[in-house]
Amino acid sequence: MQVFTRVVEANSFTLAADTLGLPRSTITTTIQALERQLRTKLLNRTTRRLSLTPDGASYYERCVGILAELEDAEASLHDATRNPRGRLRVDTLPSIGRLILIPALCDFHQRYPDIDLAIGMRDRPVDLVQDAVDCVIRVGELKGPTLVGKRIGTLDVVTCAAQPYIERHGVPTTVAELDRHRAVHYFADASGKGLDWSFLVDGQVVDVPVKSVVSVNDSEAYLQCGLMGFGIIQLPRYMAAPYLHNGELREVLAPWAPPPMPISVAYLHNRHLSSKVRVFVDWVSELFEHCPRMAHCVGRVDHRQACDFGDKGIVPKTLRDVLQPETMEASVS
Repeated sequence: MQVFTRVVEANSFTLAADTLGLPRSTITTTIQALERQLRTKLLNRTTRRLSLTPDGASYYERCVGILAELEDAEASLHDATRNPRGRLRVDTLPSIGRLILIPALCDFHQRYPDIDLAIGMRDRPVDLVQDAVDCVIRVGELKGPTLVGKRIGTLDVVTCAAQPYIERHGVPTTVAELDRHRAVHYFADASGKGLDWSFLVDGQVVDVPVKSVVSVNDSEAYLQCGLMGFGIIQLPRYMAAPYLHNGELREVLAPWAPPPMPISVAYLHNRHLSSKVRVFVDWVSELFEHCPRMAHCVGRVDHRQACDFGDKGIVPKTLRDVLQPETMEASVS
C-alpha cells in the first residue's frame, strides 16, 4: 500500500523509488504483484504519465485512510495530540498562499515542527485523489457529497482603478458606463480570452463584458497592470486592501459589487481525518480570523458543510468562476 500510494502521489515509478530508497525494479514488481493479487488494473501507464483506473482511484482512497490510521496509531505512542507528524499536502489559490499562508508559516512550524507542509498554489481546482492532496482552501458555497468543509471567512470582490487610469479616462459611475472604459483582463485557459466581470444589479448577479488592451493569467501580474493604469481591475479585496489604503487604487462601482463568497478549508469526506489535518484546519481558521488582510472580509462561521470541486473540461467565464470552482462538475471520484 505504501509503494502504491507513493507511486500515485509522485506520478512516477522513478520518483517513488527515489523517495522510498528502493530500486525502480522493486517498485515495478511490487505494483505488478499487487495488481495480480487484487485481480484488477490499478494504473494506466504510458510513456508520458500515469493515471488511476476507477478501481485504482477507489483503492487509493482506502489505502490513504488505512495508512493514515496506522500513522496515527504509531504517533499516539509519542503524544500525537501535541506533536502530529508526517507530510501534509494543501492546495489553495496563489494569492491566498502568497499573501496569507506563507507569511504565517513560521508560526505553524513553531507549533508543529514535525509536519512537512507542502503547499500547492494554482488558480484551478485539483483532483484530491489524483493529486494526493489532503485538504484545500477554496472560495464559494460548499455543496455536494465529495468534500467536507469548515467555513473560515468570506471574500469580497472589488472593482478598482489606479490614479493614472482615472486621470486619463475618468471614473465609471454606473455599470452601463463600463462600455466606454477598458479593463485589464484575466484569462484562465489557452485561448487567452478574458473573463467577464460580475456585478449585483437589481438583486441579480450579472456578467458584464469589458474591453481590454492587455490580458494576463497571473494574479500578481493582473494587479500590477492595474496599478500601472492599463485598465480597471476586479479582484479580491484582500489583494487590493493595501493599495486602497494608500490611495494607489480607488474602488469604483461599489453599489453594484457582487455579493461576498465564503472561504472554506475542506477535505475528502471518506478520508480518515488525521491529527495533522485537524491541527492545520484549526490553525488556518485562527489565521483567517486574525489576518490583517482579511480584516474587512472574515466572518466567524464554524459549521460544517459538504462540497465538491472539479475542473475537467470546464472553462470559467468570470472571475467568480475562477475563485469559486465548486460550481463546476465534480472530478473527484
